[in-house]
Amino acid sequence: MSDVITAAVAALSTKMGGGFAAGVAKFVIPGEGAIMVDSDGVRAGDDEADVTLTAEAEVFRAMIEGDLNPTSAFMTGKLTVDGSMGLAMQLGAALA
Repeated sequence: MSDVITAAVAALSTKMGGGFAAGVAKFVIPGEGAIMVDSDGVRAGDDEADVTLTAEAEVFRAMIEGDLNPTSAFMTGKLTVDGSMGLAMQLGAALA
């Protein structure tokens, strides 16, 4: 597992506490790996998901740190969403 994924899992775990009960989400960081978020918590992995969000490492980091709004990232093309847009919006609210 890459250092970027390890750091992202730790940051998301802190941010999201007990996980994400609304469904299964996957964050993909190209060239680094993927992170799964569900009701069990946050972990590195590349399983099936209800929604997949893809962003470069620096975009992902800015969203986690609160420097970039996930909706703004999506609207400017820095974040792509594949799957349930409603679930992506709930996840974005959880990250804010």
